[in-house]
Amino acid sequence: MRKFLFGLMALLVATMPAQAQPARRLVIIDDEGFGLAHAMLLDAPDVEVLGITTVTGNVWANRATAMALKGVERMERTVPVMQGATYPLVNSEVLTERWESLYGKLTWKGAWMRQWVEPTRQSTPPYYRADDPVDLPGGNPTTRPSPEIAANFLLRMVREHPGQVTIIAMGPLTNLALAQRLDPAFAGLAKELVYMGGSLNPRQVRDSVSASQFAREFLHSPRREFNARFDPEAASIVSRSSWRHITIIPADPSTATELTPALIARLRGESPPAVAAWIAALEPGFPLWDEIAAGVWLDPTIVTARDTAFVDYDTQFGPNYGDMLSWSAGYQPGIGEQRAEVIRTIDPARLEAMMLRLLSRPAVR
Repeated sequence: MRKFLFGLMALLVATMPAQAQPARRLVIIDDEGFGLAHAMLLDAPDVEVLGITTVTGNVWANRATAMALKGVERMERTVPVMQGATYPLVNSEVLTERWESLYGKLTWKGAWMRQWVEPTRQSTPPYYRADDPVDLPGGNPTTRPSPEIAANFLLRMVREHPGQVTIIAMGPLTNLALAQRLDPAFAGLAKELVYMGGSLNPRQVRDSVSASQFAREFLHSPRREFNARFDPEAASIVSRSSWRHITIIPADPSTATELTPALIARLRGESPPAVAAWIAALEPGFPLWDEIAAGVWLDPTIVTARDTAFVDYDTQFGPNYGDMLSWSAGYQPGIGEQRAEVIRTIDPARLEAMMLRLLSRPAVR
């Protein structure tokens, strides 16, 4: 009898009118791989991830796609993965080398990185070319990406769900710029854009070797940040598109965060076995850049300071190429810059607590 009653209740819930069921928040993740931020969003009980679109940034798009597929499999989810732009709109590895010969070395170059300029605790990433075959540690995914191009998927989703889709971008903004150029209505059809990128004036907060080494990136160039610097033209196009709302997570709040060995151990201890094994293999010492973006969207109360500014990015091939530009209202040049909410600081303890809570109680789909 008890089994019958439980079955009847499940049937009633399944057949409830759509308006009687709690609305799920629709999101598309646009990024260059798979990390803890993806796991947070996939595990959030009130969130439906419509898809993951990949882009070249820290790694090439084909490798990012394989990482995303593997991550979705590991979490036992069924979420489409669409490969996006392999190359930035204008910038390239050769142009970056030329820029460095004129204006100095960049700290981090993502897929174009061959070695650190100075001794650095973080491992030197393996160097690949865009069309090199992908062989992930621990094995490649068994599933394949959707044949749909990322920009087309973005356009299709905002048209199928007008005013409902949040786009959370945590890598270079190439896919979003392509979608905007294909369809000028794109940005206005989305509910909002949340992206990790840009930099205002970060300051080292944590007293650790990794924090000191990451501070090199903004010590003399406080307005430079990798995602925007990798594809400045895309960042500028996206910044001047007519979004209903923009939330920017610049580098600034990340300096108070770090993926420490202790945090890895806590996350591993709370996660399902397959996810725990993946977390255990993560390299410590990195700031929680993307996790802040996911966390701010999931729970805005973790924000402790925010500003409003008009934002664009420098696309002139000079010493400030890719740097963030910002103005208070009334001071912007007026060539399409959009008002954005800029997150300045967050509560790291609350962010970590959210991560633990989500990964320990994955949503049942």
